[in-house]
Amino acid sequence: MDILPILSTLRRHKITAWLLILEIALTCAIVCNAVFLIHQRLQRMDIPSGIAERELLQIKLAYIGDRPDAYAQAQSDLATLRQIPGVQAVALVNQLPLSGHDMSNSGLKLRANQPDNTLEVASYYGQDLLATLGVRLVSGRDFRPGELLDLKTVMPALHGNEMKDLPHTVIVDQAVAARLWPGRDALGQTIYVGNDIPLRVVGVSASLARPDDLQQGAQYSIVYPIRLTAAEGGSYVIRTAPQDRQQVLKSALAALKRLDPNRIVLGHGTYGDLRHAFFRDDRAMAGILTGVIVALLTVTALGIVGLASFWVGQRRRAIGVRRALGATRGDILRYFQTENFLLATFGIVLGMVLAYGINLSLMLHYELPRLPAIYLPVGAIALWLLGQLAVLGPALRAAAVPPVVATRSV
Repeated sequence: MDILPILSTLRRHKITAWLLILEIALTCAIVCNAVFLIHQRLQRMDIPSGIAERELLQIKLAYIGDRPDAYAQAQSDLATLRQIPGVQAVALVNQLPLSGHDMSNSGLKLRANQPDNTLEVASYYGQDLLATLGVRLVSGRDFRPGELLDLKTVMPALHGNEMKDLPHTVIVDQAVAARLWPGRDALGQTIYVGNDIPLRVVGVSASLARPDDLQQGAQYSIVYPIRLTAAEGGSYVIRTAPQDRQQVLKSALAALKRLDPNRIVLGHGTYGDLRHAFFRDDRAMAGILTGVIVALLTVTALGIVGLASFWVGQRRRAIGVRRALGATRGDILRYFQTENFLLATFGIVLGMVLAYGINLSLMLHYELPRLPAIYLPVGAIALWLLGQLAVLGPALRAAAVPPVVATRSV
């Protein structure tokens, strides 16, 4: 179809044509970036934790007042929980991956007296941590019983530089090993933490996600050979078969209450509950952006329908003349579809430029990655299809205008 008559008609309706072009451009720019942001959120929500998620329960307790017998109480609790039918393993840990709680961090150095840390990592510790969480050792070994130290012993030693009361071994995850010793074996290597405390790497685990702050590297984590108690902020983690979780949780809460009824249960549930809560904001943001996309596409489609219907009403006599001169219904239908396709194309080209500009602003102010080029043609195709579907109704009404309209007086 010759587009010159279409362009000539559009020049006579510059304002309305430009309004539709700008509407399509704005929709294209926002939709491309919104879809990209949704994809980023979904990717973030899909981060693997590195643990046996479907097999884990968590119980967090609090004590009233000082508990000088906290370590004895912790060992009693662990022993009792292991006796519950269905329990495979129990640990008392300081934090869990993707839990969203205040995170324990460590700065790692490769040399003593190094002024700045080489890497910031999440710090995990707790008795029987790896086995209970289901973290796989890639190489090396787990901690030996003689290497485990109580947190109450470690903390004073950190400030008093009593090296004998500090850990001497550590387990790093694969991400840390690859970052610190690329292409080399991490086993036997030495890292330094705090006031140049040397730690020898005795094991490398599969990647273990951080509790929070995923922007710093989701999988940079280490494990210390340190025991702690519930009074020191630890949580009981129980591993069991997925189908037994609710019954085991009920039994565990009852057993802990029998051992000491004067404790407060701050929280309990499956690890899935914990992870679901951690990504609550990401789901909300994805939902909001989806709503924005639907609203923009709906408004744009209504704009196309409204403008096309307006033009069909204005051009009924001209359409009747064309029909009287031999134009078929298909010719009229193609005319309006081609006209809308041209308007959509102008809007999409302008929208791609706007999408790139919006992405540059997001990169500058919110440290988002660059918008992949694939989103632009996908957005263009979506808007072209939307435009053709939206104009179809008015175009069919135009094609149905009979030639006799041309003989009627205005």
